[in-house]
Amino acid sequence: SKRRDSKSHSMCGQCQTFKPPMSHHCRICNRCVSRMDHHCPWMNNCVGASNLKHFILFLLYTWTCAAYSLTLFGWNYFFCADEDCTFHVIVVHLVRAMTVLCVGAFLFTSSMLMNVTYGLMTGIGTIDRLKKKATNTMNQSDEEPIPLKDVFGIAGYHTWLIPIDPVFEDYDRAMGFSTPQRLVREQQLMESKRPVVSPDISSSATIELPSCVNDFLPV
Repeated sequence: SKRRDSKSHSMCGQCQTFKPPMSHHCRICNRCVSRMDHHCPWMNNCVGASNLKHFILFLLYTWTCAAYSLTLFGWNYFFCADEDCTFHVIVVHLVRAMTVLCVGAFLFTSSMLMNVTYGLMTGIGTIDRLKKKATNTMNQSDEEPIPLKDVFGIAGYHTWLIPIDPVFEDYDRAMGFSTPQRLVREQQLMESKRPVVSPDISSSATIELPSCVNDFLPV
């Protein structure tokens, strides 16, 4: 999109520095977050370009555990038709309390997964979407969908569901910025991998022997 690929950067009034496109300043974290979606109190951190994969996995893991727990409760307690399905009163209260928690977690994570999916498909984060809805400018959006390789990386499909940091094809483009320390490390890495060129002996200049030595050589 034009906003994402823009060469100019806006200035943050809080940090007093330039901030990448599609970034926002978080008052709780007291810093600018690249491609910020929202501040998550459950993770105690902002959700942005660098940890969007971990946030999606957090939602997916919680949704799976809640669905699995509800299935176990329904199969072994609520829909149990055997005569032996008698439980202690404490177990009954625990199952009911856990059912309420699992239903809440299931519904909440389902809505958040749909919210994240909508953001990936439209390229509009939660904060930007709320701002556009408040100003009635959603139909003027020029954002493009976020490629999955900018979220899960290019290490392979088998790493998508594993909670490890993704390897991006273009870190600067995915993050929207670059740090001098990383550029220096990459330069040192490239220099260490550069092949050492050995001198060509055949192309070296011929050594002339002194005339006294030539007198002893056979003709």
